[in-house]
Amino acid sequence: MPMEVDLDRARALRVLGRGAMGTVFLVEADPARPGCGRYALKVFDKRSAGPTKPDADRRARWEVTLLSRLAHPHLPSLIGTAETPDLLAWAVPYCPGGDLNELRYSLADRVFSPAAIRFYIAETVSALADLHASGIVYRDLKPENVLLRADGHVTLTDFDLSRLLPASTSSPSTSPPPQVKPVFHSGHRRTRASAAGHHAKREPSSAAASTPKLQQFQNLVRFLTRSNGSAPELAKKTKSARVSPVSRKAACSGAAWGRSYSFVGTEEYVAPEVVSGDGHGFAVDWWAVGVLVYEMAFGRTPFKGKNRKETFRNVLHREVEFPGDTQRRMPELTDLISRLLQRDPARRLGYACGADEIRAHPFFAGMAWDMLAEVTRPPYIPPPAEDNAADGEGFDVRDYFKKLHQPQPPESGSSSSSSSSDFSSVF
Repeated sequence: MPMEVDLDRARALRVLGRGAMGTVFLVEADPARPGCGRYALKVFDKRSAGPTKPDADRRARWEVTLLSRLAHPHLPSLIGTAETPDLLAWAVPYCPGGDLNELRYSLADRVFSPAAIRFYIAETVSALADLHASGIVYRDLKPENVLLRADGHVTLTDFDLSRLLPASTSSPSTSPPPQVKPVFHSGHRRTRASAAGHHAKREPSSAAASTPKLQQFQNLVRFLTRSNGSAPELAKKTKSARVSPVSRKAACSGAAWGRSYSFVGTEEYVAPEVVSGDGHGFAVDWWAVGVLVYEMAFGRTPFKGKNRKETFRNVLHREVEFPGDTQRRMPELTDLISRLLQRDPARRLGYACGADEIRAHPFFAGMAWDMLAEVTRPPYIPPPAEDNAADGEGFDVRDYFKKLHQPQPPESGSSSSSSSSDFSSVF
């Protein structure tokens, strides 16, 4: 069971990141014994959930609920939670290696080798397979959300845009989950914004008009109670926008798993079926894997335009292009990307048989999928963390947010700069 985080004793060493869904702090587990253990504490300020974020509290609580049931080497586990009238906080393991975007920018040519891509994508696919096997579509894969642990292996982060898809028995329209047994136990470049400048709206309570509300509720209960029989307390680069949930239209059909019609994701990684509003399932995550592989290999995303409108137009209509003679030099890599970036989700790699199709691609020949963490050496091992705080250092998380809400004295002789944009302040 997750512990109760004691905010009276927790001392934050520094801010790891800020975003629309909260602020992440590096916290000393026991201030009386500095260095004995640290974790990342994500704190959602309820006071920040105004009219532009009507579903922020629901999304934060959904992330806590989901984290409490994950048990996979490349997915985070929930260490503990805390809640006050103003704050909702949850603790997860600290990943001192940063993320894939930071790592790529640290490389001389800012691209990964095929061997490094194979390693990181294999672990990412393994994590997605576990989510999909439990009916969860991730919907927010990007380099900033692939974190590096101290041992060099990866962990996915940020699950507030994920969705539990409803079960369905109608004709296939989304990828069935791969045959992976589910097990449950307890940034800074691309920002979040509501779709097309509209305010985020709460997702409909039913994901399909043909799926009764009772059916979806039962699906949720089965997910929440699968492990313990009881539901928990629901307690350096140009930025591109992460779009928040906006319902496009009511769903009308489903498959082994139903569809979602919410317009969510990060614009350079969003799949065509999300842009067009045709409904989406697990295949959107495989599209995002294709974009991630492309960016890791070539240092840019394949469909980025001058603005959001052009990016979405490219996603819908432009064919993926490879620089130079890379198709001749790296045929397996470019073929993997091409198959993942099929515009029609029914033709996309991973649609028919889930992650098993991707595992079987020649690019991953020789990969020991069942023993990734045991036999595969990471291409990069982060140096030892240097966040050494002396006794008495650190700050109170609650005081941090109190100061944010204190009125600031007006600056004389100058007007405030409007440097922020619709897409600023996020994870």
